[in-house]
Amino acid sequence: MSFSTHFTHAITRRPAGSIIRGLRAVDTGTPDLALMQEHHAAYIATLRETGATVIELPSLDAYPDSVFVEDTALCLPQGAVVMRPGAPSRLGEAAEMAPHLRALYSQVVEITGADSFIEGGDILVTEREILVGRSARTNAAGIAELTRLVAPWGHTVREVHTPPGVLHFKTDCSLLDGDTVLSTKRLSASGCFAGYKVIDVAEGEEAAANTIRFNDLVLMPAGFPKTRDAIAAAGFTTREIGNTECAKLDGGMSCLSLRFTPA
Repeated sequence: MSFSTHFTHAITRRPAGSIIRGLRAVDTGTPDLALMQEHHAAYIATLRETGATVIELPSLDAYPDSVFVEDTALCLPQGAVVMRPGAPSRLGEAAEMAPHLRALYSQVVEITGADSFIEGGDILVTEREILVGRSARTNAAGIAELTRLVAPWGHTVREVHTPPGVLHFKTDCSLLDGDTVLSTKRLSASGCFAGYKVIDVAEGEEAAANTIRFNDLVLMPAGFPKTRDAIAAAGFTTREIGNTECAKLDGGMSCLSLRFTPA
């Protein structure tokens, strides 16, 4: 079973009322909390449908972006790495997540360097390597520290680059199976996925690049029919989830959960 696409557990966090103050690259409107909660519930129900245990953490009003739990940690079969987010307002979110990971993993390590910044949204784990995109939120020191921490667990890290103006590496890509990546053309054109099969999202549907393969389903944001059909044509079972409100805060499918099988 693929450790990069099949999981027994997921951690999510309820959206906080303060999310209307969440970070965003471009202001496209204030998120509707009730609609976001509705979408979030559908997301959790879909994860559970695959047989996974989903741990729902309570909202954290002090951290408007805390629904996006993926940025707080990297969860691998051998252990978890607590991140050090590059947005100052989000630093406390990682500390809030750490005890929940320690309850599930025997090995939990942390990015601690004062100059190190790294967020889970910039990390794509495949069966053969861990790709980490340099971005406004993830720097060289953070990537170097992660590389040292995961080496004893047998993982290798390859640094790549997030396209200019794109928040996170995984804003523009996701893993569909051990050998297949869904990507925007602007990212795949860089050659960073050499050796993988690449499915490019349809022109104008770049926001569909952030999906998650979770057990036998590919969860994708609703409203991108050409990309949905391309994923289905490649043999994957898709499930569309509303994401209009999280998208106003640069959030996608992967941002909303930590997915793992603890050792």
